Amino acid sequence: MADIERVENVPSRVRITEVGLRDGLQNEPVVLSTADKLALVESLLAAGVTTFELTSFVSPRAVPALSDASELVAAVRARRADVHLSALVPNVRGAERALAAGVDAVVLFVSASETHNARNVNASVAESLAGFATVARRLEGSGIELRGAIATGFGCPFEGDVPVEQVGRIARDMAGLGIRRIALGDTTGMATPPLVSERVQHLREVVPEVVPALHFHNTRGIGLANVMQGLALGVEDYESAIGGLGGCPFAPGASGNIASEDLVYLLDEMGIDSGLSLDGMIEAGGVATRLMGRTLPAQVSRAGPRLALHDASAVPTARG
Repeated sequence: MADIERVENVPSRVRITEVGLRDGLQNEPVVLSTADKLALVESLLAAGVTTFELTSFVSPRAVPALSDASELVAAVRARRADVHLSALVPNVRGAERALAAGVDAVVLFVSASETHNARNVNASVAESLAGFATVARRLEGSGIELRGAIATGFGCPFEGDVPVEQVGRIARDMAGLGIRRIALGDTTGMATPPLVSERVQHLREVVPEVVPALHFHNTRGIGLANVMQGLALGVEDYESAIGGLGGCPFAPGASGNIASEDLVYLLDEMGIDSGLSLDGMIEAGGVATRLMGRTLPAQVSRAGPRLALHDASAVPTARG
């Protein structure tokens, strides 16, 4: 396993894809209306977000929270033509729905472990990859970008450690279809900084033409530590969810994604440009909290920025 890298390669700017509307909402007990989702999108747009993994064209029976996928894409596109909208698709049928809806990119997703893939999409890894080839042929010439996502990329709750070579084999198959961006998904928060090093370096060796993206969950409390390791490796592409929403309905114990506002705070404090307003993201986190009706995991939305000052006269003076 690779040692933790030093920080000379830290980028000056990173790209953040907001996944709260998809990965965030798919596992929440509250099912938002399309209008409420749009209110959340508009708060994120006001904070500078321009890249969304907005929804998933899966069976509405499997994920009822995302049953309005086509309507949501149309509504967001009507408000802002310049945003980049991607959506997960499990098969050619989902790809055709995404094409009709007018997304910019489809994300082809597969688990690195056989057991999780069977639970997630009721298919073997080989079957999923064969389906991707069908999707690629169907979308050829459409102008829609193909993106890849490898779930359980750092470990599986059913199988344990996932060999890095398995992740590399899947990435090679994806690259062979013309995919040039692959997100490594930390589906149940099993990533650690050494694993991040190992997997990013392996991808760069086996598919140097591919841009790696990192998608961490904060299940075990080290999501931002894993981001720090990704930054040390020079990774410029991250995925996060407003408020720390989300989890995986097909993975026991999975908790929310790293919170977008916490990620922006970290980047701001490191002098790394994300193009997003921290104050705006905190406001968007407040919208998410109101819509979900509960306190969300994001910490910066509760505590405020580091230099948010308070009136000393409002604090009791200690006596002793």
